Amino acid sequence: MNVLIVDDEPLARDRLNRMVQAVGGCTVVGQVGNGQDAITFAEQTVPDVVLMDVRMPGMDGLAAAQHLAELDVPPAVIFCTAYDDYAMEAFTSQAIGYLLKPVKQDDLATALNRARRVNKAQLAELQQSPLFANGGRTHITSKSRRGVDLVAVADIRMFQADHKYVTAFFSEGEALLDETLKELEDEFGNRFVRIHRNALASIAHIEGLERNIEGLYHVRLAGLDIRPQVSRRHVANLRKLLDQL
Repeated sequence: MNVLIVDDEPLARDRLNRMVQAVGGCTVVGQVGNGQDAITFAEQTVPDVVLMDVRMPGMDGLAAAQHLAELDVPPAVIFCTAYDDYAMEAFTSQAIGYLLKPVKQDDLATALNRARRVNKAQLAELQQSPLFANGGRTHITSKSRRGVDLVAVADIRMFQADHKYVTAFFSEGEALLDETLKELEDEFGNRFVRIHRNALASIAHIEGLERNIEGLYHVRLAGLDIRPQVSRRHVANLRKLLDQL
């Protein structure tokens, strides 16, 4: 996976370069110091991932990310910044990661591996399907020890409520959300189906419906080891949906 590093501080670029080289399967193909140079380089070289600072002279990282998203083959963008107050703007620019400086090796590796699983080209293809009609966010935000994580909705298998928090289950793990299940259902009701009073399942990732010896139903979701239970009141609706897929 080819990585472009964008930061106006040479020492920061050198540090990220060493860290990226330590991640298996990743190669740094270039380093530039501002947003405009990042766009020019990306047009010529087509990197898979751009690691980019937010505050830079000239064109900043947020503006550059908007332009990068419009390329024929847009790279995945991961922001690496000392400031945590740009997360929502990063979300609107379609970034897939938001790491706070000083970036830790494990956090960078996790973000790069996530980019490897769901890159921007794949996400764009998914968004053309009927399941993604009527808009809605392409990413949701979750606060963690790293700062703010951006999780692609296309990668989420299930939302599950537990008291006042909702957990999003995706291929790389889990993320706690500060949103209610009802709010998520209202926004993503065309992509997720209610399977229980406390759970929504991704329609695109449903592989089947199973019934155990006790007569309880569970849904099988691609890339998820657990089998969420389907309440009896939602079984008929889920069966009808599966017949239409």
